[in-house]
Amino acid sequence: MAQALAFIVLSEKGSELARRLQAQIPGSIVYGLTTRVTHCDVPIMEVAETIRRLFSSGTPIIGICAAGILIRAIAPLLHNKADEPPVLAIAEDGSAIVPLLGGHQGGNRLARRLAEICESTAAITTAGEITHGFSLDDLPEGWRFADPEATKTNVLAAALRDDLRIEGPHHWLPAPLPQNPKGKHCLLISEKHFTEKDTTTTILHPPILTLGVGCARDTDPEELRNLVRATLSAFGFSEGAIAAVVSINVKADEGAVHRLAETLKVPARFFDAETLEKETPRLLNPSDVVFQEVGCHGVAEAAALAAAGPDSQLVIPKQKSQHCTMAVALATRPLDPVSIGYPQGQLSIIGIGPGTALWRTPEATLALAEAEEIVGYGLYLDLIRPLISGKPQHETALGEEALRVDKALTLAATGRRVALVSSGDAGIYGLATLVFERLAQENRPEWNRLCIHVLPGVSAMQAAAARIGAPLGHDFCVISLSDLLTPWDIIAHRLEAAATADFVVALYNPRSQRRQGRFAAAQAILLNARTAATPVILARNLGRSDEKILVRSLGTLDPEEVDMLTLVLIGSSATKHLQLGQHDFVYTPRGYSNKTS
Repeated sequence: MAQALAFIVLSEKGSELARRLQAQIPGSIVYGLTTRVTHCDVPIMEVAETIRRLFSSGTPIIGICAAGILIRAIAPLLHNKADEPPVLAIAEDGSAIVPLLGGHQGGNRLARRLAEICESTAAITTAGEITHGFSLDDLPEGWRFADPEATKTNVLAAALRDDLRIEGPHHWLPAPLPQNPKGKHCLLISEKHFTEKDTTTTILHPPILTLGVGCARDTDPEELRNLVRATLSAFGFSEGAIAAVVSINVKADEGAVHRLAETLKVPARFFDAETLEKETPRLLNPSDVVFQEVGCHGVAEAAALAAAGPDSQLVIPKQKSQHCTMAVALATRPLDPVSIGYPQGQLSIIGIGPGTALWRTPEATLALAEAEEIVGYGLYLDLIRPLISGKPQHETALGEEALRVDKALTLAATGRRVALVSSGDAGIYGLATLVFERLAQENRPEWNRLCIHVLPGVSAMQAAAARIGAPLGHDFCVISLSDLLTPWDIIAHRLEAAATADFVVALYNPRSQRRQGRFAAAQAILLNARTAATPVILARNLGRSDEKILVRSLGTLDPEEVDMLTLVLIGSSATKHLQLGQHDFVYTPRGYSNKTS
């Protein structure tokens, strides 16, 4: 996935502008200085260090701050302009947008877009854009020079001295270049591969070829890669002109297909059998055997033609190796891969932590920013509303977890990037388990082909433990008191085992209106094996404005203090309650003092 754009804000006024821009730029994240910014997606303590980390990871940066702050932070990292992500400075009132770095990596385009939103000026200073309105260093998506080290600057230099001729269909270029039909320097636009190098010729490949592939399940990626490499060479076509690797949707989870796309640095896109079957009249090698297997008369040829469009033609008919097939189609114009078929669907099951953005992992924040659809319980989505603003949001009620999971899987099966949101950690009484349960129960092909990631989050028990000290310093267990899905006798047996084994016990879902007596019963079970003085931590609304942390004893604890928003930690026989001045701490020794003595 592409790097999400990062706003760096150092003031409340800057935060307001960032939120306004974020609403217009899906996939952006607001980083705010904790001492000055109240609301942001990622609170930061060290501004310069954060800027350097984002820059080093290739993340585009928009600093709503003085340009000097960005310059001083990044200066030690500047080595190669070809590898630098865009870095822009914006005045707090949006009156000026200055692309400092990465102008040829999309920075200038981004500056113009921001200027439109702010109704201000983008201070573009790169010579090519001033002279010709665009830069050969920042071509449209998919366009490539045959030799990245070729003298692109010589093309512009030749154009400036009226010594450039252009060969090939150049009406596709984003803006016209001055040219001289008798010029010595040539910009050659072609999908062909040229082996001989000419110092006066620069070859530019438009994204005009589509590579259709098919393969047996679990094919060695090298076999497919070798077939493609050898075939393109034999037919004289360049890999640089390939717009996308395409196939039938039953191959959406095929590793060899995705590995090939990654190697060629193009997207992998897919079609259903019905769409591919419509290409049958144009196939050079239709197959009844293939039709019986997948529902269309061809995969490689049909996918290449469907991707290249109705006016396209096969320039490489189906070629085969032991386990793979491939074909290539030539489009009549450069292609936008995003409009071709659909990608493999992605489902990210995300734990957003207990509440505060300080406890949300950077991985979770990035996945939310990059998601196209958000699915979750409304209370949890409320915690991340600014970050997901402008994205389709699908909410279900409490108790409708299966409906929520099915919705997320079905959306992802259409080729979307979907985020399924849980509080805390998605794998601890969260939705991750239910996702895999539903996959096993339904066994739907379209669900089984998804790319699924579980992203860990800070759990409520971790947050509660950190707030009060170190009660989980030795062995512990976690038990849910909800008997909606687990019979009470099983829960009681587990409580008895935990009490006997002397675990620190974290209790989730401790008490609700419907289950008034379960917590008291659990308390009684634990008292059978613990002293009445055993420390108990009650942590309610962790990470939110009304957070409350209380320390009680097991014998005197009043169940009325506990509800569904409370996480309960019950100490072991070794757990200690330490009072230092006005501060309470609870910890469970692991035996280090015995070791040192």
